[in-house]
Amino acid sequence: MSTIRVAVLGATGMVGQRFVQLLQGHPWFELAALTGSERSAGRTYGESCRWVLDSDMPAHLRDMPVRGSEDPLDDVPLIFSALPSSAAGPIEERLAAAGHIVCSNASNHRMQPDVPLLIPEVNPEHLGLIETQRKRRGWSGAIVTNPNCTITPLTMALHPLHNAFGISKVLVVSMQALSGAGYPGVPSYDAGDNVIPFIGGEEPKVESEPQKILGVLNNEEVTPAGFLTSAHCNRVPVLEGHLECISIALERQAGMEELIDVMRHFRGLPQELNLPSAPPQPVIVRDEPDRPQTRRDRDAGKGMATVVGRVRHCPLLVYKFVALAHNTIRGAAGGSLLNAELMVAQGIVQA
Repeated sequence: MSTIRVAVLGATGMVGQRFVQLLQGHPWFELAALTGSERSAGRTYGESCRWVLDSDMPAHLRDMPVRGSEDPLDDVPLIFSALPSSAAGPIEERLAAAGHIVCSNASNHRMQPDVPLLIPEVNPEHLGLIETQRKRRGWSGAIVTNPNCTITPLTMALHPLHNAFGISKVLVVSMQALSGAGYPGVPSYDAGDNVIPFIGGEEPKVESEPQKILGVLNNEEVTPAGFLTSAHCNRVPVLEGHLECISIALERQAGMEELIDVMRHFRGLPQELNLPSAPPQPVIVRDEPDRPQTRRDRDAGKGMATVVGRVRHCPLLVYKFVALAHNTIRGAAGGSLLNAELMVAQGIVQA
């Protein structure tokens, strides 16, 4: 297969940098264009980007010119958007109307009824909404979104349980990394020696996005899953990795070993297709009483796996456990990358 030329929108930001990092050496994709703000446009990537990831900026990209957000991308069929929500909406729509497939991290289009909100292991059939989207909007391209970074570990853990036993209620308390706020993120005086029990707009997303992802595609729309979710979202002083304490009520009785076995043996379509970014084991269940831990477990499956531990009975609901995922890899750039790989495998994106 010939490589597919791709672009990264918002390439100078933290998630944009993670896209750039993950695309290096990708077997299917060739990074051909970078875009930035008006301040960055016309300068080189090395000049305009303050690189904040642990690995070095790829040397061959330092001299690549940064295009403006309004510049045409006619030579690039696939676009990864790391734009902030304040800018993403009209730019992504314009590109989709022009024939590009846009894999978006922004929240603007996630809950629109004709836009897939995709986790490939969970709801690959929701890519069927692309046909509806194109028909309704007259587009030749499409927008496909991945969920809020907090949603990914929650939904990855819930999906096999919901399939096997049904879920009626969810209570989740998140402890979210500083990198989820982007760079420079939370001021050091606020973040150090502190937990901030508020992240603007986060709890409504956690309480609504899983229902769409776990819903059923009927013809041209998704019927949301019927369970209720209550969320408490907190910013904590770790750099990467969102950890969540989750309690659930089931519709059908299940023993603890049965529950654990269902999560441990879960595999999805990306694993069947052996997609390049797919973790071999999407949900890793740890038996130790003190795992998962953010620093020790966030890079599991090259940052693409969800790690679950401390599965036990809940005196208020039925079971409770802890789930963790890397927020800027699986919860952001890596999630979009896997979405794109699935679309290539299904013939939606072509060179």
